Amino acid sequence: MHPNKVDRNHLNHLTDLPNIGKACAADLQLLGTTTPTQLIGVDPYQLFARLCELTSSQIDPCMLDTFISITRFMAGEDPQPWWAYTSERKQVLLDQ
Repeated sequence: MHPNKVDRNHLNHLTDLPNIGKACAADLQLLGTTTPTQLIGVDPYQLFARLCELTSSQIDPCMLDTFISITRFMAGEDPQPWWAYTSERKQVLLDQ
């Protein structure tokens, strides 16, 4: 869902999260996540690594930005577009 349309009081489905459509919801379900509340306290970098593992492929790093956006949202931050986290992700991976 577009971040501007997210309603924190209406988080019944994965697609109710910012930046999550059907394809991303399917990726989250592959990871065992079926509800938004399951993302509370989850490390987005670990989610991304696990998705790459499960699919035996190197997923586009923009998916990591999306995972950062939804875990931060579930931690209480305002909804942001996924690309708001790109520079942070690049810096974190550079520092590793």
